[in-house]
Amino acid sequence: MSRLDSFAVYDRIRSTRMIPVFYHADPDTACKVVKACYDGGVRVFEFTNRGDFADEVFSVLRRFTARECPDLALGVGSVIDAPTASSYIMHGADFIVGPLFNNEIAAMCNRRCIPYSPGCGTVTEIGVAQQAGCTLCKVFPGDVLGPDFVKSIMAPMPWSKLMVTGGVEPTEANLSAWFKAGVYCVGMGSKLFPKDRINACDWQYITDRCREALAIISKYTTP
Repeated sequence: MSRLDSFAVYDRIRSTRMIPVFYHADPDTACKVVKACYDGGVRVFEFTNRGDFADEVFSVLRRFTARECPDLALGVGSVIDAPTASSYIMHGADFIVGPLFNNEIAAMCNRRCIPYSPGCGTVTEIGVAQQAGCTLCKVFPGDVLGPDFVKSIMAPMPWSKLMVTGGVEPTEANLSAWFKAGVYCVGMGSKLFPKDRINACDWQYITDRCREALAIISKYTTP
């Protein structure tokens, strides 16, 4: 079961405003990446459900973070159906993220008080997700929709808390554009984890990039 309640998860998101998004089939590599992010100040991490036996990798990662990263909220992304979400919650996921909105996932997560952030690409989808109890909605794909989409949503729906994923880069130009548009937080994947650095086991690079990105974000957000 989840180690953290929803209040604790949202508090960690509010305090950092960045969620690294990562998958690797090798449990040891996954653990090393998460620890590097944690050392760089990350307190919320999304492991994506994208490969064969991903749940087994997550189980190893969950046990590792409980020992080595005690303040980390560890969730699962790329979840599109309720049975998968339920399975990961039983494995200890603190939150669930998906590329789309699924009402069955929303109902199940609400029942267990687990945060669910569904992917939304229209104002109607965001409204439907909010009505279903989703506090934090994911704007996806961010590189297609762009900051202007977020700005347009926030004007008539200023209560919305939006996380953008897809096309987010750890640079001041990119991050400032998203936060000035009104996003609550960002999810960041491949731009934070270059394959050549992962293959070289350059964990310090990841730690440094996380620390730098968090410092940039802090300039455009309030605690």
